[in-house]
Amino acid sequence: MRSLLGVFLVIALPLLAQDPESVKRLAYDHDASLDVKEVLVEKRGAVVVHNISYASPKGGRVPAYLIVPEGKGPFAAVLWGHWYWSNSALRNRSEFLDEAIVLAHSGVVSLLPDGPIARPGHVENKAPLNDAETPELIQAIVDMRRGADLLSARADVDPARLGFVGHSYNAGVGGILSGVDKRFKTFVLMAGGLSDALDLKSEDLQKYRLKVGPARFDAFMAKNGWLDPGLFVAHAAPATVFLQYGAQEKFLNPDRARAYAALVSEPKKLKIYDAPHALNAEATRDRIAFLCQQLQVKPAEAKAVAGIPELYQPAEPVQPGP
Repeated sequence: MRSLLGVFLVIALPLLAQDPESVKRLAYDHDASLDVKEVLVEKRGAVVVHNISYASPKGGRVPAYLIVPEGKGPFAAVLWGHWYWSNSALRNRSEFLDEAIVLAHSGVVSLLPDGPIARPGHVENKAPLNDAETPELIQAIVDMRRGADLLSARADVDPARLGFVGHSYNAGVGGILSGVDKRFKTFVLMAGGLSDALDLKSEDLQKYRLKVGPARFDAFMAKNGWLDPGLFVAHAAPATVFLQYGAQEKFLNPDRARAYAALVSEPKKLKIYDAPHALNAEATRDRIAFLCQQLQVKPAEAKAVAGIPELYQPAEPVQPGP
């Protein structure tokens, strides 16, 4: 799930106003070397899985899978952001590996990075409203932009057909990207918080504010509110945004999903599934069909799509809060 920062930020700016200074704060050196290093290459039939890493502008390296179809292209490309469910074995770049391999047979190159939280040596700070949350979120956003650089620089990729898929925490990352990085043609945002301003109106968030102390809470929010995804998703156009949510969730429930959707610029679509935070096979089928249509590649083979394992939904971890 998204960090406390992603859930609890308050915004001081009008909801639909995008601050140019916020965009500047997410800038980086596009000309810096990606310094791509390959660790291992594995063949999966006609598809090649490259285990690589690339340099992060915010420090360290980004482990990733690069999935490459057979042929010369030019191929469409998708950048994938995994969920942050803390007790999931797939809280890393492996979450979407099977989907990416299926899409490769339709002519899609995929990059699946590990988020900062899944990288070697990372020590998670679970304290509420801690100082690590904002830098880690910024790093996640910038590292995804570098991933788009990596894909766009490939001779076998058509940079005009670039998509993004983000689940949970990375749905919020994708929401911010949608307003900052106009290279993306389409976004799929799955079961993630997309408006901290709307979330703050909830009873849960108000209880949490009282628990941690209103003064501390408000100071944290005033400092970090510029990262509210709601400030960015209103500016996703001309990219198309597909929102996927689960009806079995308590906080990210259908009413909240519809409120988020109202903030997103057109063109967009919303679908709510009878599913938990992990979503389900129907959502996987819809997601792959949507990507194939938006990125103008041949439809994925139905049998292959049906063979993608459903993401396991562990019991909900204990979260700090009310």
